[in-house]
Amino acid sequence: LAVIMASSRDYCYRSKVWTAYRNAAGGKKMRDLYSDFVELANDAYRVLGYEDMRHNWISAYESETFEEDILKLHNKLRPLYVQLHAYVRRKLKARYGEDKFPSSGHIPAHILGDMWAQDWSTLIEDMRPYPNLSTFDLTNEMIRQNYTVLKMVQAADNFFQSLGLKAMPPRFWEKSLFESPTDGRQVACHAEAVDFRNRRDYRIRMCATVTMADLETIYHEMGHIQYFLQYAHQPYLSRISPHTGFHEAVGDTIALSAMTPHNLYSIGLLNQPFDDPQSELNYLMLMALRRISLIPPSFLVDQWRWKVFRGEITKENYNKEWWNFKCKYQGIYPPVTRLSEDFDAGSIYHISHNVNYISYFLSFVLQFQFHKALCEAAGFDGPLHRCNIYNSTRAGTKLSEMLRHGATQTWQKSLRVLTGTNRMDAQPLLDYFEPLMEYLKNENLEDIDWQPNCPLNNN
Repeated sequence: LAVIMASSRDYCYRSKVWTAYRNAAGGKKMRDLYSDFVELANDAYRVLGYEDMRHNWISAYESETFEEDILKLHNKLRPLYVQLHAYVRRKLKARYGEDKFPSSGHIPAHILGDMWAQDWSTLIEDMRPYPNLSTFDLTNEMIRQNYTVLKMVQAADNFFQSLGLKAMPPRFWEKSLFESPTDGRQVACHAEAVDFRNRRDYRIRMCATVTMADLETIYHEMGHIQYFLQYAHQPYLSRISPHTGFHEAVGDTIALSAMTPHNLYSIGLLNQPFDDPQSELNYLMLMALRRISLIPPSFLVDQWRWKVFRGEITKENYNKEWWNFKCKYQGIYPPVTRLSEDFDAGSIYHISHNVNYISYFLSFVLQFQFHKALCEAAGFDGPLHRCNIYNSTRAGTKLSEMLRHGATQTWQKSLRVLTGTNRMDAQPLLDYFEPLMEYLKNENLEDIDWQPNCPLNNN
C-alpha cells in the first residue's frame, strides 16, 4: 500500500486504496472500542488524581502554559507551511487537473505521497524548483553501489562515533532486526528503538530497505539508542528524556548534517557537492517535503485527542471533528464522503496504540535548535542548511552533556545546557528554510491559504 500511495499517479485508484485502508483500519467497531478505552483510561487517571488522561500527558511537560506555548510555535511556523502547501497544490493541479480541486483551497488527502498525507517527499520530481539540474537520487546510488541495510546502519553508527559519541554495543548488532525476516515470521514493521533497561541490551526493530527514506529512519532510531546509552548510568526512573520531544529530536538532528549534500559527497553517495544556489533550493525543497509537511499533522493529532479525552468530542462526532481538524490545520480533505460511523483517526498507529504524538511536533522545533547549537559548537559559520558537524568532537561533547542527564533535571535546564536558552524556539527552523521561503513567496504571489472549513460534508 505504501508503494502504491508513493508511486501511483492514478487519481481514482489511489482514492480506492485510501478508502479501503481506512475502512479496514478504522470503522464503527474500532470507534466503539476506542470510546470504551478512553472512558476506562480516564477513570484510571482520575483515581491517580488527574482530571483525565490528557491532564496526565500534559503534566509531563512541566509547564502551566504548555498548550499556549505549542500553539504559538505552530502559528510561527504556519506561514512556511502555507507557502509550501500553495506551491504543491499548484503543481498537483497541473498533474491532475483543476476539476479535482475544490475552490476552498484544500488538497485531496490521497495524492500527497503517503497514506496519511504527512511525508510529501515522493512528489519531489514534480516539485523541484530547478527540474533540469541533477537530483539527489540517493536511493538509486546506494543500490548502484551495492549498499545493504546493514551498511546503512553502519554508516549511521560511524557518524555518531565521529562526534565522539558512543558506539553501538555488541548485542545491538546481534539482536536487532533491521530487515523483514526471510523465514516466514510475521513481525511488526513499525520502526522502533528498544531499551531493555538492563544497561547492556539495546535494539532496533524495523523492516528497512535500501532507500533514502529508510536511511533517515535509521538515523532517527539510532538517535534513540544513543540517548539510551548516554543516560544508562542514571537511576532507573531517570533513564528517560526530560520530555518526549527530546528523544524524537536527537537522531533527526544528526541527520540534518548527515544528509547534507556536502556530507553525502564526502562519503561518495553524490558525484558532486551541489553547492550552487539552484541545487541548494532543490535540496531544501526535498527537506521541506519531508519535514515541513509534517508540522500540521504532528500538531493536530493530539489537539483532537485531548478534546476526546476531555469529553468535548463524543464518539458520534469523532470522524466529523477529525476532518474538521485536518481541513483547518493541514489544508487537506477526504477524496470521498466520510461518515460518523467511520473512524479515520484509528488508521494512525499512534492513535490505535495510544502513543503521544505532540512529541513529533516538538521534535521538529527542537532538532533545528539542537542543530544550530551543535553547528556553533563545531565552529561552523554559514547558512544553517549547509552545516555538517561530521568529525566535530566539540559538537559531540556538547550534545553528550545534555543527553547524559536523562530526566534528572527539567527539560528547560537540559535545553539550556545545549542551546543557552530554556525556551523552545521555532526561529532556527525558519532560518534553515529561509532561502526556500523567499523562493516560495515569489512563486506563489497571492495564490495561498485555504478556508478553515471542509469542502465536503463529512457527517
